[in-house]
Amino acid sequence: MAATLTAGAPTRTRKLLASRRTRVGILYALPVVIYLLVLFVYPIFSTLFLSLKNADGSLTLHWYVEALTGINLSVLFTTVRISAETALFSLLFGFVLANAISRLKPLWAGVAMLIVVVPHFISALVRTYGWIILLGDKGLVNETLGRLWVPGAPFQLLYNEIGVVIGTTSVMLPYTVLLLYGVMRGVDRRLLAAAASMGAGRVTIFRRVYLPLVAPGLASAGLLSFILSLGYYITPALMGGPDQTMIASLINQQVMKQNQWNGAAAEGVVLLLMTFAGLLLIKVVTSFGASRKKRSAS
Repeated sequence: MAATLTAGAPTRTRKLLASRRTRVGILYALPVVIYLLVLFVYPIFSTLFLSLKNADGSLTLHWYVEALTGINLSVLFTTVRISAETALFSLLFGFVLANAISRLKPLWAGVAMLIVVVPHFISALVRTYGWIILLGDKGLVNETLGRLWVPGAPFQLLYNEIGVVIGTTSVMLPYTVLLLYGVMRGVDRRLLAAAASMGAGRVTIFRRVYLPLVAPGLASAGLLSFILSLGYYITPALMGGPDQTMIASLINQQVMKQNQWNGAAAEGVVLLLMTFAGLLLIKVVTSFGASRKKRSAS
């Protein structure tokens, strides 16, 4: 039986390749495959090989040891911490915004989503300089706080972790709102009404009914913001100080100032592995949410 199946597999493959529809499909897909190989696969493997090469061309793990020790390890922890803070604040503000928008009528919801998304199409550099102007010692925020006689004003809101988190959160917020809005819009409001009719209070309905339904979306949005923040460069470089150096800035310094391509390649591979781990986690969370929704529906 096994021999029959093994012999039948090449026959089915030949029949499939012999069909005109399959050949046309392969012909159409060929430019895309070549494009991906040249512009994505080749650079990734080139970076990997570069990170494993020593000065004399021999293979070594020295650059990875250097990337995971000393100052480089501190930069990696800083990157993870700032990315986690960005994801947390993006979730907090994004949840409130998406929840409010999902309760609007479709017309007004579309207008509100337009207001949220349009700033995302403005250059990140322009938005970052806008935040620098707003958060400076003589900026609108500190001037307003000073006129309100807030103790301690003006506050130091730039070139520290506060400024970086504010800037990166503003960049990641549209992604979070878009993802959460889609999840919240799909929640069956009749479930909330049914819980209310059985005597459940607002807090209980939110905690026992609404939150479990949107939990997979919250996890996916938080992980997405975290992953995107890991490799973000412009805002941390302009709004942060030396203690807020992130891995993208470190790679830039190693390439542009130190001409250390091997070390930069190792840092890039570490960042890529962290990104892959986050994407895998998103896949697991999404699959878990889908299976949970299927079980609850059945």
